[in-house]
Amino acid sequence: MPNLLSSLKINFFILFLSLHMTTLGLAVADEQQPSRDVKNVLFIIADDLRASVLGCYGDPICKTPNIDKLARSGMLFERAYCQGTSCGPSRRSLMFSRYQGTSKINMGQCFRENGWYTARVGKIYHMRVPGDIIAGTNGEDIASSWTERFNSPGLEAHTPGEYACLNLNVFTEELDARESTKMPNRMFVTVQYDGDGSDQPDYKSANKAVELLRKHQHQPFFLAVGLVRPHYPMVAPREYFTPYPWQEMQLPAQQTDDLADIPKLGRAKTISSTNPIGKYPDNQRRMWSGYYASVSFMDEQVGKIIDELDALGLRESTAIVFTSDHGYHLGDHQFWQKSNLHEQVLRVPLVMSVPALPAGTSDAVVELVDIFPTVCALTGQKIPDEVQGTSLVPLLTKNASRVKSGALSFHNGFSLRTRDWHYMRYKDGTHELYDMKNDPGEFTNLAESRNSEPRMKQLEEILQTRLDQAGIRQKNSSTKQRQAEQAENKPAPGSK
Repeated sequence: MPNLLSSLKINFFILFLSLHMTTLGLAVADEQQPSRDVKNVLFIIADDLRASVLGCYGDPICKTPNIDKLARSGMLFERAYCQGTSCGPSRRSLMFSRYQGTSKINMGQCFRENGWYTARVGKIYHMRVPGDIIAGTNGEDIASSWTERFNSPGLEAHTPGEYACLNLNVFTEELDARESTKMPNRMFVTVQYDGDGSDQPDYKSANKAVELLRKHQHQPFFLAVGLVRPHYPMVAPREYFTPYPWQEMQLPAQQTDDLADIPKLGRAKTISSTNPIGKYPDNQRRMWSGYYASVSFMDEQVGKIIDELDALGLRESTAIVFTSDHGYHLGDHQFWQKSNLHEQVLRVPLVMSVPALPAGTSDAVVELVDIFPTVCALTGQKIPDEVQGTSLVPLLTKNASRVKSGALSFHNGFSLRTRDWHYMRYKDGTHELYDMKNDPGEFTNLAESRNSEPRMKQLEEILQTRLDQAGIRQKNSSTKQRQAEQAENKPAPGSK
């Protein structure tokens, strides 16, 4: 009897302790982890999409209901940054999870070699837009990534309809002499037309993605869908332009002499003061109208794909990732396009919706190289040794508030974006430094301010450590140059 009573007391104590820990939320079993049921990955990437134009990132004008809905169901990363600042280097970087260059394994290949069905629809690695889109060719795609791959051709600027080359102030419905592949003004082209959009590349990509979801719903898959809008030429049916009358478009705020403190290597190649677009403020507004129209058309295709995922009952077994390869300038600082290290180019949307994990927002600084290790972790795969990114699972489960000190980006030098500061060091030894908390528009370069020297030194040390960790070595000419300048300005011994 004593043994029985002791046994009952022990069992009661264990039960009480278990219930008490559960009530307090302390039980290890209750800690949220990636669902073991995550068998699939749907990866959707837009092209030239700046984060700030999406409704879920705060734009009050652009209509993006489908991406906004996805964001409400998942984790929206407020501070996500690309590594390359144009299509080729950025896409290569995120697919290999390498800051620069490649390795022996990429994201698609990793899934394929571990037994997943992998498919590419549209533009994942670099394709010339419009060149490869018109031709229906593979661009710089890497075949080892995919079980199957599918291109989505379209007429692009040659789509019959109202064509505009806005920096040349040309408006016509004629098909002859339109700016297209490799032509110098192609980035200022819009086309609006009467149609349902079914002739457009992104519409075709969404339809193919739906077809593949239906066909492969009973096997693990990694489906990568690359949508080419809002990349120029900004082509969409007229109904997508209608909500954005150009007369109501607001241009980015400008400051007098804004370019005076931006080094030569920090400036965009296309600037309003040296390109004809600067002569036509109304056409700059039309650029915004076309960009918004293209974003809304792209958003509808995202919705089509996710709706099918839901209809097939695959949402509870599929991790969804939505992002862009980089952002885009639309007149900020008088800059147009991409390929520089300022916030409008580096900051990208990143939304991850994962079964059984909480929805919300994260203000942690993250990078596109983090996608590869994250989807590996979510699906139970070993993260390859060659990967340089960091799994974001601790942020997705809300078990951590940050995973890295800042984001690296590359163009004519290096960029380090921390939570509150943005530091750029260029190849010629020039710099930019911005207090992003008090100057989010990056109007005042603090790099030459003596008061900023301690901050510059701190950020330079972080940058150099990160570059060393990534195996990227370059002579730290900027630090040596500052030390030489300080030595030159130091008073001689005994002087006052």
